[in-house]
Amino acid sequence: MSDGDDPLERLKKRIGSAAKLPTTALGRARRGASAALKLGFGRLTGRGDEAIFEQLAVQLGELKGIAMKTGQVLSYLDTDLPEEAKRLLAVLQVNSQPTPFEEIEEAVPPELLPTLERQPVATASVGQVHRAVLPDGTRVAVKVRHPGIEEAISADFRAARTASLLPALLMPNAQEFIAEARDTFLSECDYVAEARNQQRFRALWAGHPDLTIPEVHSRWCTDRVLVTSWVDGMTFERFAASASQAARDRAGRALYEFYVGSVYRHALFNGDPHPGNLLFREDGSLIVLDFGCVREFDRSLVRGLASLSRAVRADDEAAIRAALRALGAAEPDAKGFTVARQLLRGFFGPLLVNGPHVVESGMSLDFREIAKDKLAVGRMRLPPKLLFLFRIRFGLHSELVKLRSRVDWAGLEEELCASAVTVR
Repeated sequence: MSDGDDPLERLKKRIGSAAKLPTTALGRARRGASAALKLGFGRLTGRGDEAIFEQLAVQLGELKGIAMKTGQVLSYLDTDLPEEAKRLLAVLQVNSQPTPFEEIEEAVPPELLPTLERQPVATASVGQVHRAVLPDGTRVAVKVRHPGIEEAISADFRAARTASLLPALLMPNAQEFIAEARDTFLSECDYVAEARNQQRFRALWAGHPDLTIPEVHSRWCTDRVLVTSWVDGMTFERFAASASQAARDRAGRALYEFYVGSVYRHALFNGDPHPGNLLFREDGSLIVLDFGCVREFDRSLVRGLASLSRAVRADDEAAIRAALRALGAAEPDAKGFTVARQLLRGFFGPLLVNGPHVVESGMSLDFREIAKDKLAVGRMRLPPKLLFLFRIRFGLHSELVKLRSRVDWAGLEEELCASAVTVR
């Protein structure tokens, strides 16, 4: 098959050209509705014309913001979306139509312009990354926010169809979830806050043998520009295709420790675990790149999460009900508890098997079954922040399926739960 016949290569070429970001509510709603129809066709039928999925990826990449993030999430979640759709949507993990370089130049400190590469190495939902070299010779990644992205995200949440796209597909909940989602997505536009987040996580995980968080060069950062040390590593797909079992095991444990351990040990969570935010070394050590989507939890909620984890793993109804109450969820009736138990056992799926094992597809939540009981799930009134944790877990589990890491996941979870008890 020639590059011209391969839809993946064709897609990469289509999104390689610079494009203006659409920011009006009407224009974004129209494009969002079109993309949702294409996605709905693929999910309902379990199949689809490659050209439809290719055009879907192009439209989501053009929209950036919540629409593109939806495509990123669906590209790696363990769902019933056709594999060809996932393969094409996975391009959005690191690529979409870039902002014209002339607009990038206007935002970057002039001292960096002589070494700033014109072609971005990655174009994400909120910004794009260019290589550069500091005056002292340090190689850096320069992330520049797309102009107009805040207005675009706000327009998405004003347009009901687009605003409901991600919640309806991933987690059925009401207006509280949408409000939390809006605040979370808009916070990713604040690169001053992201710089602080990255510095904080770097300090918390300093000295960990398997985790690297690049240094922030604050002198060169602005509200639209984030400059960090350049760190080389393999992409998720390349690592997953070539790593030894020992490296896979090391990488899987590091992933779990970072995303779940940050919650239990530090009452913090990084809510964007998609593969495009990760790099890997050959030995399985992990490099985490993105800290735009960060939330802090109340310490009592962290301890409540640990209690819920233990209750679900023990399949103890009374303890599950007590933990849900402590987390602020509504008391479920008998039918509601059946749905809650199913949801939670999907949430903690890989932890229900004792001893070292590989996370298999289907161990986590079956989205189709939960979709049948949206009303019952909605009545639980789960706290919005808890629903974002679901996103982390499901995304993490999907990545572990592909990594084939063999780890005692239940033992690691219990180790992290024990540390949560001491959180002050």
